[in-house]
Amino acid sequence: GLAMGMGVGQAMLVLLAACAVTLAKDPLLNVCMDAKHHKTKPGPEGKLHDQCSPWKDNACCTANTSSEAHKDQSNLYNFNWNHCGVMPPKCKRHFIQDTCLYECSPNLGPWIDQVDSSWRRERILHVPLCKEDCEGWWEDCKDSLTCKENWHKGWNWATGTNRCPWGSMCRPFSEVFPRPKDLCEKIWSNSYKYTTERRGSGRCIQMWFDPAHRNPNVVVAKFYAWQKRSSPARLEKVTPEADTAMCARPWAVLVLLPLALVVFPEGSWGWGSHGWG
Repeated sequence: GLAMGMGVGQAMLVLLAACAVTLAKDPLLNVCMDAKHHKTKPGPEGKLHDQCSPWKDNACCTANTSSEAHKDQSNLYNFNWNHCGVMPPKCKRHFIQDTCLYECSPNLGPWIDQVDSSWRRERILHVPLCKEDCEGWWEDCKDSLTCKENWHKGWNWATGTNRCPWGSMCRPFSEVFPRPKDLCEKIWSNSYKYTTERRGSGRCIQMWFDPAHRNPNVVVAKFYAWQKRSSPARLEKVTPEADTAMCARPWAVLVLLPLALVVFPEGSWGWGSHGWG
């Protein structure tokens, strides 16, 4: 009886150890990219400013970065939103949210890409943006003016801040970016990808969320991190929950116990006198 009990205990330990490995830290989750203003690790920031405040429980940005993100002429990148006259507040709030997501979010790991640039070693690429976030951004900015489709490069920096390149004209966003997809994908050279996924689907990143509720992007990052590790053939058939199902359901462990006892009869565990044996 005692030997049997010890065997059961050892079988449990083996299964628990397997689960611990399954649930070990994923390098794509809860991380900060290696870029100009990011912290090395995410953590709480009590004083995040205004539109960056939803990330205060777990952020990759500092309080100083969050307040700079709200300025017209921010010290973050010397970038000037008002390069074609004053950008209306309803449009600018989306750019501030975009900056807050980029600087503060610890949930962009699955889309971090290596770059060889003077000011950052990593960037984000093809982050699947929720349909409402992209379309709302376009809708609120369609009458604002800009002279460029890609805001990452090609500016005239002669004065130390971005000015429209010589010969370019200021035009409404709706001409430069005819559809929401054009705005979201082209403005930061494919940092975002337009999707038809909706908020709350667990399949798209929200640019902003209500700080009174949990950060919805945590589960989205988990899904895509799992997808990235899985082979393309499996993608459609399984869900990420399957990976950790055994660990979540104690009955699965009990069902497998007799098998463990057959495979590892008493005495064959090999943990020696200093281990569990």
